[in-house]
Amino acid sequence: MLHLIRHGRPTDRPTLLIAHGLFGSARNWGAIARRLAEDRQVIAVDMRNHGESPRMASQSYPEMAADLAEVIRAEMARGGGSACDVLGHSMGGKAAMVLALSEGALVNRLVVADIAPVAYGHSHAGLIAAMRGLDLAGLTSRAEADRRLAAAVPDAGVRAFLLQSLDLGAEPPGWRLGLDVLEAAMAGLTGWPEVAGRFDGPVLFLAGALSDYVRPEHRATIRRYFPGARQARIPGAGHWLHAERPREFEAAVRAFLD
Repeated sequence: MLHLIRHGRPTDRPTLLIAHGLFGSARNWGAIARRLAEDRQVIAVDMRNHGESPRMASQSYPEMAADLAEVIRAEMARGGGSACDVLGHSMGGKAAMVLALSEGALVNRLVVADIAPVAYGHSHAGLIAAMRGLDLAGLTSRAEADRRLAAAVPDAGVRAFLLQSLDLGAEPPGWRLGLDVLEAAMAGLTGWPEVAGRFDGPVLFLAGALSDYVRPEHRATIRRYFPGARQARIPGAGHWLHAERPREFEAAVRAFLD
């Protein structure tokens, strides 16, 4: 089963399950998860081939949705609870959508952060090449890792995000990512699987106002899968909206779940 981090304690409110995006981890969501856990249990997971979760041979959205379903069923068996609220960002958002479409009884409310149920034309293979190319010899500090990575990844924010998955305590240092599998699966990760059905429960598509991941032309597709979906944007935020505007993101999620 996926590695997970629990925040708060079970209450009469549904547990919130958080699924991170590509190259992320449960730890990235610590501050937001702790604040959202004031009145409910929050569980953040490491997706397969990320963080402390198992290294698997493949990385498809049906498989990731099944991983999330396994976590929810284990929680239901553990505490006799009901369906979970689910929040997914980017890759985690697509996995959460596939979960809701394939096993809707496990999902109470769904928050999809800055992603749509469509295929995208970009690839993150360049970031994988940059991580592979990072000289790890004698590396002892994140500042030095940032300096070495700067030539391949000029954006300081992207470097900071990637370096959260660098394990400097390992011998030798290494990435907490299954880079080979993620590279092989990249076309599927930027794509969208053939999935039928629809989810009639409450759904919030929460996007960054500076991001172009959720576009007006996606609305018809969103409505086809999620007829009750609401959409909102966070001013001043891009694709990593939860990191760029954490308080506004938290407030929007809390208002929807309430």
